[in-house]
Amino acid sequence: MMNSTEIKEKYHNYVMSNYYPPSLVLVKGKGTRVWDIDGKVYLDFVGGIACQNVGHCHPKVTEAIQQQAAKLVHVSNLYHNEYHGLLAEKLSSLSLGGKCFFCNSGAEANEALIKLARLWGSDLGKYEVISMKNSFHGRTLASLAATGQTKYQDGFEPLPDGFLYAELNNLDSIKSLISGRTAAVLVEAVQGEGGVIPATLEFMQGLRTLCDEKNILMFCDEVQCGMGRTGKWFGFQKSGVKPDAFSLAKSLGSGYPIGAIVTGPKVADVFHPGHHASTFGASPLACSAALATLRVIEEENLVERASEAGRRFRTGLEKFVGQYENVKGVRHSGLMLGLVVDKPAKELTKILTEMNLLAIPTGDTVVRFLPPLTVKDSEIDEALEILDDALAQWHGVTKEDAE
Repeated sequence: MMNSTEIKEKYHNYVMSNYYPPSLVLVKGKGTRVWDIDGKVYLDFVGGIACQNVGHCHPKVTEAIQQQAAKLVHVSNLYHNEYHGLLAEKLSSLSLGGKCFFCNSGAEANEALIKLARLWGSDLGKYEVISMKNSFHGRTLASLAATGQTKYQDGFEPLPDGFLYAELNNLDSIKSLISGRTAAVLVEAVQGEGGVIPATLEFMQGLRTLCDEKNILMFCDEVQCGMGRTGKWFGFQKSGVKPDAFSLAKSLGSGYPIGAIVTGPKVADVFHPGHHASTFGASPLACSAALATLRVIEEENLVERASEAGRRFRTGLEKFVGQYENVKGVRHSGLMLGLVVDKPAKELTKILTEMNLLAIPTGDTVVRFLPPLTVKDSEIDEALEILDDALAQWHGVTKEDAE
């Protein structure tokens, strides 16, 4: 086995520079913890960026993947496989009662939503999609164009036409952009990459009403906030509304790549053969991983657990507001939490990593926490203790001085 230095050297020499060079070489995960190549153990509150909702290597998901890998990995959508319809039925029954399309990632799922909106609106002259400023919907050209952050778009112009940007939680800003060309509004129930900013109940309900009045599709991006993360199966359910369709990925397969769009009846039959496809979408292996993940979430009551654990973690985080001068607030929805600071969050996450707690900066001044829904109370308390130490070091004081 190569050592850490050799692995990093291979990465530097042969991997394109899409990412800032990682500092850790991780080789093992179990539950809420990961191990690096030198045996150091970390409390993982990144979870593959919200992919590990049932924890690393959950025995039931691992068993499902292993058994299916030995049986049948891939056959394409030229043929049925025994899990494709079962997975679609399960997701439909948990949400909108329509039909599903499967792909491989969140970007692909959002790309499919955009194509669905344009196809639905083609006979009506509708093709524009209104998304939110500060949003994130993926890295393909269309999903990038839907992403309301110029820092991700710079250098990739000209982007596809037909995308406009409104303000989250400001219904009037959406109304001002609606025209006869508007096909859909795309919104995250919680903006993850944008800094853990939840959409309000009033906004989501108002948006549903507005879309109905104007004959516009309402789409939700649940790639990061879905699968129980917010204390509901899907983030939009916290507001009691039903979109016309939503996208899923990340934790759907517990880290095994799978994406999906889930529709309600209004757009369930818009796609016909030849309109859209995905070679690896709904492979037997991907569907097995997803079905096992869904079973674990149900059997272990992890949707409810996300609410309970989220309250405990939020209460602990809120104690740092006022205790440390650079901590300005806490944003939250279930087990999707952000600590708002007034200096670059990357500095703090680096200290946390050195103290064996993994978190991720987002929105420049927010430290995002995405622990597995299986996280124990003791692990939340451990994370808060580490964070207290890290904040003290970041501020150049002792914990006692800060209290």
